[in-house]
Amino acid sequence: MPLALICMSHSPLLEHTDPPADVKAAVEEAFEQVRAFAADFKPDLIVNFGPDHFNGFFYDLMPPFCIGYEAHGTGDYDSWGGPLNVPTDIAMELAEYVIAHDIETAISRKMEVDHGAVQPMEIIYGDLSQVPVIPIFINSVAPPFSKMSRIREFGSAVGNFFKDSDKKILFIGSGGLSHDPPVPQIATATEEQRKFLTDGRHPTPEARAARQQRTIDTAKAFARGEANIMDLNPEWDRKFLEVCKSGDVAQFDAYIPAEMAAEAGNSSHEVRTWVAAYSALRAGGEYKVTYEFYKPIKEYIAGFGVTTAVLLP
Repeated sequence: MPLALICMSHSPLLEHTDPPADVKAAVEEAFEQVRAFAADFKPDLIVNFGPDHFNGFFYDLMPPFCIGYEAHGTGDYDSWGGPLNVPTDIAMELAEYVIAHDIETAISRKMEVDHGAVQPMEIIYGDLSQVPVIPIFINSVAPPFSKMSRIREFGSAVGNFFKDSDKKILFIGSGGLSHDPPVPQIATATEEQRKFLTDGRHPTPEARAARQQRTIDTAKAFARGEANIMDLNPEWDRKFLEVCKSGDVAQFDAYIPAEMAAEAGNSSHEVRTWVAAYSALRAGGEYKVTYEFYKPIKEYIAGFGVTTAVLLP
């Protein structure tokens, strides 16, 4: 059962803001570590747990998680805008297995994935047209949220499906850690924002550019100490990384959605992708974290973490 894991923060701001040179170099070194890890592992298939930022999933129908049978990149922030190479037969078998084990996952035969899902794969592989991947959406920005125990159970079910596979499986979790970017909240949204949150698919190039520029401007203001968003929480981030390292994935159950938002920002829920990925790996047996990077980076509006892990022999 050759299973491995990469979990990492993403940021649409990587190419749009300028942190100090030493910070940028440290992040690039972390990326080199995951590239080398993936190259050494040589996965046959990637199982990618990713969020969405109201680019592919909206409040007209917001599942807690969804397995993609076919998928296409939205191309936001110049991310991957083409089809993904999804082995539909395996994705279908996975969904049927998960449902048979009492977890009612949604499925999509036309999934749209944004930068939050594809950025780690792009960092590792560049061209995604030939990389076999099953994309799995984890709702991480749109309340109400499932209990973290349910995310753990979902990840475990995915891991159990693959633990006896004859393929080498790389689980990727993309998102977090603490951060609070300018994503509208449905409870406080204006009428125009509610319309977007409900069904803002396929915006005009001008609308997308304006939305992206607002985020870039917020990041630059945040780095100057002028943005009206919640600060990063390195203490919270490091405690979460310790749980990941512990191997005791049941500890994730103690994370309460309202407390997460209050302590680490509305988008801290993206760590749900990590919870699913680590739980999937743990289903295969005990594991060890082989690499960890962490740095709070205001220019990226993220407590930025990168980890790799493998099963113990």
